[in-house]
Amino acid sequence: MEEYHDLSGDGGVQKRILQEGTGDERPSKGCSVSLHYTGTLDADGKKFDSSRDRNEPFQFTLGTGSVIKAFDMGVASMRLGERCILRCAPEYAYGSSGSPPNIPPNATLNFELEILGWKGEDLSPKSDGGIQRFIVQSGSSKKRPTAGGLVKVHLVGRHEGRVFEERDVEFCLDEGKEVGVVAGVELALEKFHKEETARLLLKPQYAFGAQGNSELGVPPNATVEYTVTLTDFEALVERSMMSQDEMLAQAKLLREKGTKYLKEEKHELALKLYNRALTYLYDQSKEGEAAKLAIYLNKILCLQKLNSHDEAKVACVEALKMDSKNVKALYRRGMSNLALGDLDRALQDFSAVLEIEPENKAALNQVTICKHKIKAYNDQQKKVFANMFTKFAQSDSKKAQEEQSRQPDVMKQKFGEWGADEREHEPTRFEQENPDVIMLNDLHKQFRNM
Repeated sequence: MEEYHDLSGDGGVQKRILQEGTGDERPSKGCSVSLHYTGTLDADGKKFDSSRDRNEPFQFTLGTGSVIKAFDMGVASMRLGERCILRCAPEYAYGSSGSPPNIPPNATLNFELEILGWKGEDLSPKSDGGIQRFIVQSGSSKKRPTAGGLVKVHLVGRHEGRVFEERDVEFCLDEGKEVGVVAGVELALEKFHKEETARLLLKPQYAFGAQGNSELGVPPNATVEYTVTLTDFEALVERSMMSQDEMLAQAKLLREKGTKYLKEEKHELALKLYNRALTYLYDQSKEGEAAKLAIYLNKILCLQKLNSHDEAKVACVEALKMDSKNVKALYRRGMSNLALGDLDRALQDFSAVLEIEPENKAALNQVTICKHKIKAYNDQQKKVFANMFTKFAQSDSKKAQEEQSRQPDVMKQKFGEWGADEREHEPTRFEQENPDVIMLNDLHKQFRNM
């Protein structure tokens, strides 16, 4: 029989394996674990709880304090499919308070556990499971890299078990695309600690997308795996520790780098840097406001190049808050309105530019385009409504003809002549009950053929 192994180092949590698991992996902190358990009191073997009795696996997030300490410790040591007995001293279970009415104070507990499976820690921004982390080796520091900071990493990329890249690379977070680092790795690194190694499972939208990567042999819409080690990083000075002049200088530096990427038509990279630059600009000085306005104008241009016209309009509004007569902001908002098909607002924006700069050739050209599009739209609508009314009239005429065809054709009878049923006939019940009317009966013969 397998002996008990001390997991806690002080005898507080002991484990005995009943059935070996498969593979070498074990769940790590942050993983969502699914298992069955049966809990009994060590003193008399009385069962106090069981997921098996409910026929419902128990799920929890490992290492977050959502379960007793012994559970976190024991489950982290298990492999897939493993069954074990976990003996838990009170200080690793429910302590001196117990858990009335089933668990008395200072109770030692036994749990029979079977681990059914687990999912990695979800690091995706939308919590869609697109970036799952499985920690292979924990880091040595509590600090983490931040956006803009230099990181040094070792990458091993795999697809269906085949290694498609292995390299050491260093770059500034937010600029990983410049050195071929996929978005999922870059996003995950913000959660890494120094010297941490983790396996990342990346869905296509966080890896090579619908295009894949033919050079690396990664097909379209592929889920890939990266083993990433954060070997070192440089921590940036926190904004709260920077002076206004230092923050302004940092914003200008980021703007310059962003503009470099903009000129190279690397619009996503440029946009990241412009957004980060704005986080340093709390200075209300004239110089600070001027820097902020310049960054917003470039951000608008990036968004328009990326066809994100709704976001571009929002950025235009922010720019116009700082300078309500800024020609570039008005013109670019007009271009986004035009792209979105809001012709009236686009015309208003280009007209506003001409009020400030009457000879602005670009705005004059766009006004002509807007008026032409508006006229074309109105002409089209007139045709649509004309056709609609014609169809309605034709439909009404057809219905009238159909209704008329269902009516008797009185013109086929001799006008004013009685029908056979109105000639001589046996007295009706009405005529029998109204003899005064019958007095006219003899007279009707005189009008028989009227």
